[in-house]
Amino acid sequence: MNQTIQDIFNRKSTRVFTDEPITAEEKKIILESALQAPTAGNMALYSILDIQEQYLKEELAKRCDNQPFIAKAPLVLIFLADFQKWYDIFNAYCEETPVIGEADLFLASQDCVIAAQNAVVAAQSMGIGSCYIGDIMENFEINRELFHLPTYALPYSMVVFGKPTQQQKDRQKPKRFELEDIVHTNIYQQKSLEETQAMFEKQSEKSGEEFKTFITAFANRKFYVDFRKEMNRSARAMLKQWTEN
Repeated sequence: MNQTIQDIFNRKSTRVFTDEPITAEEKKIILESALQAPTAGNMALYSILDIQEQYLKEELAKRCDNQPFIAKAPLVLIFLADFQKWYDIFNAYCEETPVIGEADLFLASQDCVIAAQNAVVAAQSMGIGSCYIGDIMENFEINRELFHLPTYALPYSMVVFGKPTQQQKDRQKPKRFELEDIVHTNIYQQKSLEETQAMFEKQSEKSGEEFKTFITAFANRKFYVDFRKEMNRSARAMLKQWTEN
């Protein structure tokens, strides 16, 4: 197993950082690595906000479901699904006014997360931990105003970076699903409830009443919660802004 593969296997979310800063050279490598990511038609349908002001980090920590470690991260990057630059240049040079649609958002979203993952892998190779923050999709209107976002630039993913503490290095990585449970050959093969339960029991290493408790607690923590309602509301608002202008 080469070092790149080993880094991918070893990488896990880091939520506690040491006081050691990320150097200017390390930061540049992380950002340059993001820009080397595959992108639809080499259009780079994303932009990156490098959040340097501490008051902005603290505001993000509060808005992203009160997660204080965000404010303590040495490096905070917001990846925007961004068609604005292409809209502007098309509008300036083409006879027909461009109409930006849903597919353009999907493509920009793909570009966005691919670039973010490149940054994450690059950071891991240098011993820098990271954590994705999906909550950046909440509070859309407030974030749009805070970051001066134009119509076709939407906050799609946020990643915080920092040197992990020893406790974070030693923390066990959550077990992933197994290949046979995730990879389908040629066509989607929907599992029976029994097969689905067996898949989740393997991944969670729980069974019986313990498994039932685990699933219900997980659902209550991740699905039947207010932040998910707000994320869905914000997502609808983002889609409306993108498609109705």
